[in-house]
Amino acid sequence: MTEPSLHFLSCATPEPHRLAYWQWGDPAAAHTVLCLHGLTRQGRDFDVLAQTLVARASGALRVVCPDVVGRGKSDWLTDPMGYQIPNYVVDVLALLAHLKPQTLDWVGTSMGGLIGMVACNLAPTVGTSVRRLVLNDVGPTIEWSALQRIGQYLGKSGHFATEQQAADAMWSIASSFGPHTPAQWLALSKPMLKRVIGSVQGALQEAVYALHYDPAIAIPFGLATPESAAQGEAALWQAYDAITAQTLLVRGADSDLLSPATALQMTQRGPKARLVEFAGVGHAPTLIAPDQTDSLASLLMAPTA
Repeated sequence: MTEPSLHFLSCATPEPHRLAYWQWGDPAAAHTVLCLHGLTRQGRDFDVLAQTLVARASGALRVVCPDVVGRGKSDWLTDPMGYQIPNYVVDVLALLAHLKPQTLDWVGTSMGGLIGMVACNLAPTVGTSVRRLVLNDVGPTIEWSALQRIGQYLGKSGHFATEQQAADAMWSIASSFGPHTPAQWLALSKPMLKRVIGSVQGALQEAVYALHYDPAIAIPFGLATPESAAQGEAALWQAYDAITAQTLLVRGADSDLLSPATALQMTQRGPKARLVEFAGVGHAPTLIAPDQTDSLASLLMAPTA
């Protein structure tokens, strides 16, 4: 299976919208791995990981990779203030209620990990529970300097004449993802783009490229303050401490978002995550390098004790 199937789910909060999700493997499999992307990304980020996991499971696995609302193939909201974690959690819980997984594991990169920390404690309300949790370069404490860095480019992408031009522009702000071949980066970049009518260097063109996400996701993000971030941090630590799933914490050794101190604390409290760090990588590992996919597969494909 070289391409996933695309599906949609109607959601109601905070306004009616369609949630898109990509599905790999066997839809009837008892074991489901849910993969949730970062702030400006989309579900096709997990193509390599999903194919690796399905192959390890000899096909007896379903991997589901949603596009969070405002991203990818999902609808955009009319009110940008709807682009916040509590609403994303509601959407994912609705998806879980629809999927009805018998055994559920969760992989969350950055924002997807924040959603996962909250959803882990709420999944039983929709008839399931998270067995194993992978938090990819994120924790309850997020470094304020990293949020400021992200805010400098969020929602300001513009238009691109070619896919390669867009890929080069994205690499200029995402080189912290770690080493990638040009082919790997272009493969990661293509699902980030959509065709639009727009201008490149002042000339109106009918077939240019823009990033897939709603630029308005920057509005609630930009309203964050150190004080509101501290309040959110306290709530996330409370959620993290209540997690019972077996937890793996993945960290880019050069990450500016997840500090070594926070990572260490996460190994000592709550689910006492096992920590794996990848050298030469910042925020966030893309989970396509073999050492990264092997680390996740060794957890997610291991028999239940």
